Amino acid sequence: MFKSLMFKRCLPVGGLVYLCRMTTAKKYLSLIKFSHTIFAMPFALIGFFLGIFLITNPEYGGSLIPGWQIAYPDLKNWPAGFPSSRNEVIIRFLLVIACMVFARSAAMAFNRYLDRSFDALNPRTAIREIPAGILKANNVLLFTIISAVLFIVCTFFINKICFYLSPVALLVVLGYSYTKRFTPLCHLVLGVGLSLAPIGAYLAVTGEFQLLPLLFSFAVICWVSGFDIIYALQDEEFDKSHSLYSIPSWLGKSKALRVSELLHVLSALFVIAAGYLGNFGWLYWIGVAVFAGMLIYQHSIVKPNDLRRVNLAFMTANGIASVVFALFVIADLFLRVFPR
Repeated sequence: MFKSLMFKRCLPVGGLVYLCRMTTAKKYLSLIKFSHTIFAMPFALIGFFLGIFLITNPEYGGSLIPGWQIAYPDLKNWPAGFPSSRNEVIIRFLLVIACMVFARSAAMAFNRYLDRSFDALNPRTAIREIPAGILKANNVLLFTIISAVLFIVCTFFINKICFYLSPVALLVVLGYSYTKRFTPLCHLVLGVGLSLAPIGAYLAVTGEFQLLPLLFSFAVICWVSGFDIIYALQDEEFDKSHSLYSIPSWLGKSKALRVSELLHVLSALFVIAAGYLGNFGWLYWIGVAVFAGMLIYQHSIVKPNDLRRVNLAFMTANGIASVVFALFVIADLFLRVFPR
């Protein structure tokens, strides 16, 4: 009887604690705009599966994917650092995903922490978690530190090169938050930060640099910089009045859109170059067509005097571009492993 009574009393308390934890988690997910992970994550998957395809190349004597077995004709020739079993591949994959989540969480949280005073003054951003009083600034800073540490820990369990380069990666993704204070090229720094996804995931599998994943990284730099310029159009006047730097506040809306268009043309050229260098098949080129089409679409709906559809261009068009492109690239790689 006593136990039953205690259970009934404790259940609402336990449920309340659970709801509080869930609410807190939602606040932090909102803080870091977790849904925006859709931009860089697909390119990380491209880098990862490019590395896996390299392992399946007969030059290295085996295949991870068919039957998840590896043949070792000559162990001496097996590249150091490559995963050597199905379980290792799965663990490496999960670590890459974790690295992406923790690095991006640290970058976004730090950006919100550093820009909290400006966000409070900007009507568009005053509803963000820190200026709105939803989260305390010190808690967000602590969240940033924890995310950064977890990122480094994950790289430690991947391989040496990823671990050694992890501080450099953090320097780039965290340093971006300062750049708007002194250079209009801040958009390119953001692009560099997200461009670490494909080459970082490739390094996680192979432990070595190659030109092909670098071409995808260059494509990401231009793609992200271009759509960030479009997003920054909304704050042109605010940035000017508060001595903040951006391409729109520097060149004006019309010229900023021309710069964005140029960057997106370069991005398309890089994915085309990657297609030729990697000797990809027809599925890849369908992905390229969709990617380029989404770039063209977002420029068709955003005009210097009409910014009503900036969010549609920023989130929907770019989300479709990255996800669909990655699906076709990875499908093309798998088609090589399982030819008809």
